Amino acid sequence: MTPRRRWLLTTYKDGSSADTYKWTLPAWAGKLPDGRNYNTCPGASACAPLCYARTGTYRFRTVKAAHEANLMMVLDDLPGWEAAMKAELQHKRYRGGKFVRCHDAGDFFSVEYLQAWLRIFRATPDVTFYAYTKSIPMFLEHVKPNPPPNFKWVFSLGGRWDHLIDLETERHVDVFPDEASVEEAGYTSRGDLGDLVSILGPRRVGLPANNIKHLKTKQAGKRFSELQRERDKRRRGPGKQFRDSRP
Repeated sequence: MTPRRRWLLTTYKDGSSADTYKWTLPAWAGKLPDGRNYNTCPGASACAPLCYARTGTYRFRTVKAAHEANLMMVLDDLPGWEAAMKAELQHKRYRGGKFVRCHDAGDFFSVEYLQAWLRIFRATPDVTFYAYTKSIPMFLEHVKPNPPPNFKWVFSLGGRWDHLIDLETERHVDVFPDEASVEEAGYTSRGDLGDLVSILGPRRVGLPANNIKHLKTKQAGKRFSELQRERDKRRRGPGKQFRDSRP
């Protein structure tokens, strides 16, 4: 049996000066070493083939193994993982205005997993937690009615439930082909200021696409939200109303 490493959370550098840590799962869908299939991003759609977390260092053998180990910990013993996370967050390492990003890859993939995180948030009021998420139906039902005050979330466009997001009132982020297109659309660019702009700044934030050549080619100069609208239109066909498919 592989012994658990000292820290569940690892340091995270997002361009801001904030002291931030992260929890990471494997991105989107795949197969664990024991043969189990998984999907950690049930809301992924147009974003899936453009996901930065399926490229580069995320594909390194040791990195991938660590993320898979995190997922297996959650799947095999959710109460034990929750208890371990609560205990770790009491350490002095997390005192003094620290931030934790839930998932720089992966998402809240089930109600049970989301609820475990909500209990962790409430048990650790001195830490600010945040997440980008495409699990819109779960958040509208289980988070928005009574959110923990130390949890900030951002709806991320390019997913199968984009149509449930009220873009006039909900904090959200879209991925643009470049910096110029962010400004042209009237969105605030995250730029080099990091995630705090997304969670504490203006309601509409634009992220320029990562400079990964083959992904930018696939994006074809469009926003993630535009790619998703095109996909939704093809799926429902001409003259048909959009049919909501919740998990």
